[in-house]
Amino acid sequence: MAEEFVKAVEDGVRLSKRVYFGKDRSVAPPKPMAAMDKSASHSLLPSAPMVYAVIPDPGVVDNPDIPSYQPHVHGRCDPPALIPLQMNAIAIEAQCLLDTAFVTVSGSWRVHCVMGTRTCHCRVAIPMGQQGSILGVEVEAPRKSYSTKLLTLNDKDVEEVPKIEDGGFLKPHIFTFTIPEIDGGSNISIKVRWSQKLLYQDGQYTLTIPYSFPEFVTPAGKKMPKKEKIQLTVNAGPGTQVSCKTISHPLKELKRQGGQQGFLYDADVLSWSTCDFVITYGVSVSPSGGVILQSPSMNDTDQREMFCLSLFPGNEQNRKVFRKEVLFLVDISESMRGKPLEDTKNALVAALLKLDKGDSFNVIAFNDEIHLFSSSLELATEKNLEKVTAWLSENLVAQGGTNMLLPMNQALKMISDTHNCTPFIFLITDGTVEDERHICDVIMNHLTDEKLTSPRLHTFGIGSFCNHYFLRMLATMGRGNYDAAYDEDSIEVRMKGFFNRAFSTIIENITIDGLENLDDLEMYPSCIPDLLSERPLIITGRYSGDFPGTVQVKGLLADMSKFSVDLQVQEVKEIPLDKILAIQQIELCTAQAWFSEDKALEEEIAKVSMQSSVISEYTCMILLEKDKGTKRKADSQKQVPTEPDCQKIAVLHNFKPGFGNLPATIEHIPPGSYVAKFQEPGEKFAKAASNCCGKCCGQCCCLCCIQMCSRVNDQCAIVFTQLCGALSCLGCSYCCDACCGSEG
Repeated sequence: MAEEFVKAVEDGVRLSKRVYFGKDRSVAPPKPMAAMDKSASHSLLPSAPMVYAVIPDPGVVDNPDIPSYQPHVHGRCDPPALIPLQMNAIAIEAQCLLDTAFVTVSGSWRVHCVMGTRTCHCRVAIPMGQQGSILGVEVEAPRKSYSTKLLTLNDKDVEEVPKIEDGGFLKPHIFTFTIPEIDGGSNISIKVRWSQKLLYQDGQYTLTIPYSFPEFVTPAGKKMPKKEKIQLTVNAGPGTQVSCKTISHPLKELKRQGGQQGFLYDADVLSWSTCDFVITYGVSVSPSGGVILQSPSMNDTDQREMFCLSLFPGNEQNRKVFRKEVLFLVDISESMRGKPLEDTKNALVAALLKLDKGDSFNVIAFNDEIHLFSSSLELATEKNLEKVTAWLSENLVAQGGTNMLLPMNQALKMISDTHNCTPFIFLITDGTVEDERHICDVIMNHLTDEKLTSPRLHTFGIGSFCNHYFLRMLATMGRGNYDAAYDEDSIEVRMKGFFNRAFSTIIENITIDGLENLDDLEMYPSCIPDLLSERPLIITGRYSGDFPGTVQVKGLLADMSKFSVDLQVQEVKEIPLDKILAIQQIELCTAQAWFSEDKALEEEIAKVSMQSSVISEYTCMILLEKDKGTKRKADSQKQVPTEPDCQKIAVLHNFKPGFGNLPATIEHIPPGSYVAKFQEPGEKFAKAASNCCGKCCGQCCCLCCIQMCSRVNDQCAIVFTQLCGALSCLGCSYCCDACCGSEG
């Protein structure tokens, strides 16, 4: 899908050369990318908010202001070409709240490449940061406006409207949708809102927003105004001090108050930004975190009070981590063949090399069967690490099906004899299996058995065919971490970070004292995970009753000493706690709803989703189209008033991972592959009929036929004509014999 997009943009950039901007050098068109080879193709994927004109008919491409003589173009673009539109203005507004950023991007683009009397569809592509989730879209065009809204999947309106086939995610971080019928020469304004996670490392948060624009989106002409604005607010919570480390763009500090800071950049620019917007800031906390309270709004369906507890690891370099006994469970089924398995090997070897001398490990590769590196845990000595590296090269071969229960039982059996440490189990898979709920029951029974050691279960999903909510449920029950790589290009990087975070455990068995007297208490997550040196611990929830003035957090340090800290409780209004709570609640409750098959919980998730605009598995995003009451005459560019039309609805693609794809797993389809939707019998028949001639005629094109016929001499042409005539007569006689032969 991404390759088709890149090819369409390549065609669009070439086609944009037809646009004539006049003889004056000051209005010369911007230079397109110099190279169009494979090495430069990746750069044609959007690295900033972009809008493209969808051009199926190249004959409509022209300057809407200066019509010029253009040579006639035969044929159509299939698939349609995508011409990047020129951008007039761009603005970013970002709020960094605790560990989440809420980003709003507003921009204005002009359809500079389509005749003033014609229209075209416009495709919008929005690249987002880490773990981005779309919250809403607003579009203003001359004759129509568009906005998004969430509906439940069983809403009648959803069943009565078509779906936009080219909407959804081009890549796991690139959101796309299409705006229909935009007039040539007109301006369109687009506002997109999303949330994304902040990267935390060494006591510092980092926000990265894709903001690198290619040269060909710069408006033609030096006198064209170009407006750029960046507004940033940082709020790390009460009791914190924020210190800015690095900023990629020249932001001016507007305010500083405790854990809050404000920045602004507003200027007319000669050229657009060519680098992403990045800010890194440190957070110092005294003593280790805090608790904030907030009352719900009047429109909130849940009128219980909200709270958010944050516990920071600090930036102490000599912080001791736990001794590790690690079991790696690696999926080597047929679908992992190629890059997914090779990247998994590389990340696994890198993780093994990070083990300390006192740590121990084992590797269990699984498909239909299990393959053990050793019958027991081995010490992480240099010799054993060399052995396991060679073993991985020989035994991690993709073949067979997927059976997760066998390796899980084997891992639980191995850790039953461990003492004075907490074992780590890493499950890495790209598929789904039928007995996932049974596997969860096995883990739950193991964790409730006081005689056995409680492992930390960390899960990693590859691609979109595995059940990510099953993996999240396992990690929640095992007080571990869950992560995923939906794109092949990000497997190795994300998996290495996943291992590094898990290995950085500094406080285990965390409990919170002081919440016993609260009524209707719900915490997300319900099983408190360990504190990592590379990620703060954020716990949200709702309650009824009087929250205490301080709460005590207890845990166990790596040297087996006890940890205890008192966190102050404050009421805060500046932070929209309901947004942060909704994101965490939807993710964790969806995993619980899948496991328990609780319909009431599914309905509750849908209500929270619609209220917070955070999409879930039980809601879908629709695009509302509203006519502004004007339309364009066919022969002129004047707009005449009309009666406003009713809102029309289109359903965008689902943006959530779903609950796994068992047929794709059984068929060994590799992650990242496109799985065609189910077709009705009528659609299959129509497709077969259309392909009947296509298979015969698709081997040549009209231009090839014309060139061939132009080289044929007269005698050959006569022979071909007589041959075709004879074949046609033979066909007619066969038809007459079939129709009338029985009567003779």
